[in-house]
Amino acid sequence: MLWIIFALGAALSWGLYGPALHRGQVQLGSPLRALLCVGVAYFLIGVLVPIVGLWYQGELNGFTVKGSTSATLGGVLGAAGAVCIIFAFKSGGLPTYVMPLVFAGAPVVNVLFSMWLHPPKTAPNPMLYVGIILASLGAGLVLYFKPQA
Repeated sequence: MLWIIFALGAALSWGLYGPALHRGQVQLGSPLRALLCVGVAYFLIGVLVPIVGLWYQGELNGFTVKGSTSATLGGVLGAAGAVCIIFAFKSGGLPTYVMPLVFAGAPVVNVLFSMWLHPPKTAPNPMLYVGIILASLGAGLVLYFKPQA
């Protein structure tokens, strides 16, 4: 059940990500400056921490081409998402609009792509499609009834 704590940590981190990134972008006056800061943070946390951890555990070897390619693609997709969020802000979007669309859309994309990648052995429960509709409606309701700044 430890995974739940980490999942909640990701939700907390990413829930705060949009407002913090938007504020930094406004204060820096440039989406590219904000993206550079995101890149520095990714480098510090995503490169230095695992290098030190793997070195300490004596596991700096054992990388495979397939695994490295897949994991790097995941990183590229994460960074591309950050770029899209930054340019959504640059184009006039606010965190109260952008982030609900991102966080309602991402699980739907994840499930549909995962089903394509690993086809289910039986037909999905119809409630899956109800959930997709509810996620869309939920994002719409959040956007429509968001507090005015």
